[in-house]
Order: sequence, then C-alpha cells, then structure tokens
Amino acid sequence: MIEVRAEGDSAFSVRVDGRSFAVTAADALAKELGAPDQLSLVGASFEFLLEREEAASILPSFDLTVIERYFPEWREEMRRRWR
Repeated sequence: MIEVRAEGDSAFSVRVDGRSFAVTAADALAKELGAPDQLSLVGASFEFLLEREEAASILPSFDLTVIERYFPEWREEMRRRWR
C-alpha cells in the first residue's frame, strides 16, 4: 500500500512497505501531465515505480522528474493515466 501525505507546497512524504521517501513535485508538473493534483501524481508515480522495481531500490529522496532519467517512458505513462 502506498501512503502519500503533503508536507508543503511541493513536498510529500511517501510510505511503502515500511519505507519512507521524501519527494518533491511541482504543481506545474501535475498540470502538464494532466494529473488532478500533485498528490495524485506522486501516488501514480510510485505505482509506476513499483511496477518496475522493489521499494528498496527507490531513492529515499528525489524530485519526480528524476524518474525519467531511469525510466524515459514515465512522463508519457503519466499523461496516459489521465487522458
């Protein structure tokens, strides 16, 4: 189960399988990708990551845009989720 909490304007904490993550996601990014809000984008991005790797392999702290360095299809996949 993925738990996402807002910690500030662009800061979020995420818990997955007893692990904690600190994530940033700009409001402009959520709008660009068609997400209803940043919280939804963070949750969907973790679903995306967990489909590809174990929670233990995810960086403990990162900005969402870092995901596309490892998975170039991330941005397009996020757009598809809200079409």
